[in-house]
Amino acid sequence: MLSNYSDLAGKTAVLTGGSRGIGAETARLLAAQQTKVCVVGRDQQALDRVVGEITAAGGSALAAVADVTSAAALAEVRQQVEWELGRVDILCAFAGGMGYPTPSPELSEEMWRRVLDSDLTSAFLTVQTFLPMMLAQGAGSIITMASSAGRQPSLANLAYGVANAGIVMMTRHLATELGPQGVRVNALAPSSIRTEKVAANMPEAVQQQVAASHPLRRLGLPADVAEAALFLASDASSYLTGITIDVAGGRITN
Repeated sequence: MLSNYSDLAGKTAVLTGGSRGIGAETARLLAAQQTKVCVVGRDQQALDRVVGEITAAGGSALAAVADVTSAAALAEVRQQVEWELGRVDILCAFAGGMGYPTPSPELSEEMWRRVLDSDLTSAFLTVQTFLPMMLAQGAGSIITMASSAGRQPSLANLAYGVANAGIVMMTRHLATELGPQGVRVNALAPSSIRTEKVAANMPEAVQQQVAASHPLRRLGLPADVAEAALFLASDASSYLTGITIDVAGGRITN
């Protein structure tokens, strides 16, 4: 059952990585709370599909095509959001990925830089772009997307683990720095989530094996992460900042 956070009604949220998976589901759930949402990504068709689903359900949504590893592209998104939606109350820096296994001796310099740009630099630039308006209004909730791979060693490649560990520390640092100015910063660290990509590329037998390794004996769903994002975006978490929520089916780090 969808949670109800009445304080989210009328607010504006920007979500990078919003065209598919967790980002798209978070956008849909926020819109169901009457939050105006801007979904950001590279795939115009996928973004338009998400916006179409939201508007068909009576919500308000805007698509913005951008490379979130580019400060200039993000600045254009900010201008578009300010013009069409107004102030930004919620920022979800969810872009990233590229966690596929690669032995460290085979990890090239090019891949290292590409993964860190995709996961860590994109989050930094997204926050840097939208933070000034939050500071000006003295309020805002920023939610970053880490991963269980950034919480403990995993089968994901080294660069992905390092980038997501960086997300966790960036979140803690920003929370400490920005808390006195009214801006909260928290992170989500999902484990195995059955996104469209996982469902299409991971054999069913492997999915069952992975699910069995979690205490709750199932893979997570995008909605599981999106519900946690709504909590962090809302006043229900008003005394929380600098934390990382492990959306991991019981596979919790020490």
